[in-house]
Amino acid sequence: MAPLRPWWTRFLDFLFPRETDKWLGALRIGLGLLVTVYALFLRSDWHYLFASTGRGLVSRQLGEAITSFDSPLIPRLGWLVAVGGYADIGEDAVLSIAWACLLCMGLLLLLGLFSRPAAIIAWFLHLCAAESGGLFAYGADDFMTTGLFYLMLSPLPDRYSLDRQLLQAELKDPQLLGFWRRVLQVHMCFVYFVGGLAKCLGSGWWNGANLWRSLTRPPFNLLSPDILVRFKYALPILGISICLIELGYPFFIWIKKTRLFWLVCILAMHAAIGLAMGLYLFALVMIVLNLA
Repeated sequence: MAPLRPWWTRFLDFLFPRETDKWLGALRIGLGLLVTVYALFLRSDWHYLFASTGRGLVSRQLGEAITSFDSPLIPRLGWLVAVGGYADIGEDAVLSIAWACLLCMGLLLLLGLFSRPAAIIAWFLHLCAAESGGLFAYGADDFMTTGLFYLMLSPLPDRYSLDRQLLQAELKDPQLLGFWRRVLQVHMCFVYFVGGLAKCLGSGWWNGANLWRSLTRPPFNLLSPDILVRFKYALPILGISICLIELGYPFFIWIKKTRLFWLVCILAMHAAIGLAMGLYLFALVMIVLNLA
């Protein structure tokens, strides 16, 4: 075992680095902003999207039936509606309460007040909404759920929260803070590597065809086709650049000399996606996770 001891020590040093809680504050504030914006954006369509059969464009029961194929244990808004039924609370009232609670949890996370209960409730309610509206959910919902999951397990409160100011709590163990940050970092590396590898396997990103389809497909066609035609020769370059940025992320983000450059590239990529395709929530959640 003696020859393996240096490797084991290095592994533990990698897994439990000493960190401050600044990253945790950035994650909490960023996710609090995301949850708040998410709730406000869906305010006018909340009942329309999550009403029962005959009310919405696609019924909630259909989305929940599709979700149940994966697992019957995945939380859904139907659970809350069923519980409300036992208390003689109507579906509309339950949906309104769920929306109001989600908004409140986002605001509490922004302030850092009751941080852990707020993170747990926000994770549960957002997961219920994302799974009940499965046909309308996309990558932003998955990454928001992931971020909230890490947040509720992390050693809250952080130094910027009202919880820390009011409770005068001691700083958390630097190695415990480092562990949860490391888990998030490794998770992001897997996400980008797998995404970049999948893009490289097809020809659409090498010749710019996938970018063209993405930017001309409603409702993401915010850019004028005239602009795309004028710069069509840049599409293959952009497509290859995206592949290389994602594929190289798990390698160059660890090297100090290239870390800042790669971080700026990945943030610029997500900002461009948000502005060019209107995927503002997706861009914001990826920027928050990368900064944290």
